[in-house]
Formats: sequence, C-alpha cells, structure tokens
Amino acid sequence: MRRSLAALLLAVVACGGSGAETEPTSLTFMAGFTPQANLPFVGVYVADTLGYFADEGLEVEIRHSGPGGENLQLLASGEVDVTTMDAGVLLQRRSDPGLPLVSIGLVGQRGQQAFVALAESGIETPEDWQGRLVGYKGTPPPDVFALLEAAGLDESDVTLINVGFDPRILTEGQVDVYPVFKSNEPNLLSGWGFEVNMWEAADYGAPTLGLTYVASEDGVANKPEVLAAFMRAAIRGIEYGRENPAETIDIVMEHVGPDGDREHQLYMLETESADAVSETTDAHGIGWQTEDQWAALQDFLIRYDALTSPIDVTEAFTTEFLP
Repeated sequence: MRRSLAALLLAVVACGGSGAETEPTSLTFMAGFTPQANLPFVGVYVADTLGYFADEGLEVEIRHSGPGGENLQLLASGEVDVTTMDAGVLLQRRSDPGLPLVSIGLVGQRGQQAFVALAESGIETPEDWQGRLVGYKGTPPPDVFALLEAAGLDESDVTLINVGFDPRILTEGQVDVYPVFKSNEPNLLSGWGFEVNMWEAADYGAPTLGLTYVASEDGVANKPEVLAAFMRAAIRGIEYGRENPAETIDIVMEHVGPDGDREHQLYMLETESADAVSETTDAHGIGWQTEDQWAALQDFLIRYDALTSPIDVTEAFTTEFLP
C-alpha cells in the first residue's frame, strides 16, 4: 500500500508539473506625460523592474503620452488600460465631454499646483499679490481664486496673465507670481540660483487633489481582476519607491535616459512622496480615496466656475481594486 500511495502522489505531482505554464495577462499602461519621477509613474517603473507585475501574472507594456493628451482618447478607445490624470481634470472631462473615466487609485492626496514669487521681490504673502502680475497656465485655476479670497482680494486686485510653461517668465520679470508644478519647477528655479516663496491653496483650506490612476468604465466592468492585480503591484512599487529613493531613481533613470538630471528626479520623487500621504492613507493605505474627498473637490471646482456641470462623484472613483 505504501508503494502504491507513493506512486499515486508522484503521479499527481508529475501531472501538475507537466502542464503548460499560464501565460501572463497583457495590460497597457500609458503615463500621462514624458518619463519622469511622478509617483504614479514610479510605481509602475518599479513594479515592472522588480517583478511585482510578474508576481501578479501580468505583462505590462509601459507607454508615455505627450502633452497633447492622447492618453485619454486611447483609454476611451480601449487601446490603453490604465493611465494617469489629475483628479480635477478627471472630473472636468467626465462632466464635459462626458468621458467614461474612473479613478482606481488616488496617489496625490494634495494638488500638484502652487504659486511662487522670487524671494527678492518682497512678496511674502498672498496679500502682497495686490497690484501684481499673476500668471496662470491655460485657464485661471480655482487655486488662484482661492488664494486671492484667502487674502481678502478678488480678481480685480491683480492682473491675471496667461503664461506658458517656462519659469524664466518669472526670473525675467514678465510676471510677479508664477504658477508651478510643485515637484518640478521650484527645483528648476533653485538650480538657476533663484530662491522663491511658495503658496498652495491647500494650505488655505482648499480641498485639492493630485494625480490618480485611471481606467475606463468598460475596463472597470470587464477587467476587475486584471485592474486589481495592476493596483496591487503598482502600490507595492510606490511603497518601495518611497522607502528606497536612491535605488528607485536608478530605475527611473532607465526610463528618463542618460541626459536626465538625477537630482531633479529625486526632488520630484521626494516631493510627490510627501503629498501621497494623509489621514486617509494613514487609515487605509496609499492610493485610498473617499466620496468626501471627491465631493469636496467637485464643490471647489464648481465654486470657482471650473466645472461645467456637476456629476455623480460616486461614479468617478472606486476603491474596488486597492489592496
């Protein structure tokens, strides 16, 4: 009997080992901009390099979007499974033109944008903006109006100017206050030898939010297991990145290329790592999001005419795929 039982066990093991290995599931991720140490990008870079996606049975193609925003169209068409997007932009695009976008993880627990003035200008508080030239990118964001209101000012107290994406506009004196992406442009200005004073709307009570991982409604409905596997690996990658910045920048530089500035990428990683935590993530983990957060953001956008019409925010996000 012993020999028969042993033979049976060996046969079972042999049968289990002789079958073909399960093929990995393919998924396409498109970062919302060029290669850099944005924290959602970092999570994917690390998960790919350290085998976290492989652990989940995924084979992830990593692509990058240019400034034209083709990631949204490719996501809506199904050519891309996951991309990244600012939370405020997600609400705006769901409202108009009605794109079926769903946040599957809120990485930025604070907004990406701030405003700076040269330290030598004597502008030390938002109250000092009165009578000054204040820049904005594209359209005036609700953040600038929130800061003006906090200072007891309104739009008529400043001159709003549409500026581009070159911070030298500030250093050359074309504006007094310049809008920056916090993880990027303050470090550029510092590297050029300019110290700045910086203000964030969130510090004055504005409920700003930052970058999200985004899927389509179709993906959420039809690929739940794949998206859950992606998020487990990506969040794991973010956690590794926050805890091991030097090794993580090694990985980031493989995507940025030899001409990239390592110290600048480290600044970006550290800045976004700080903004990835909040009381919400303390309780639930990186990437968590709540209806209260999204509702407050929508109210903020509506208050300053940054949203065409309100939407049901419960359809704009899900925690289903968060580890």
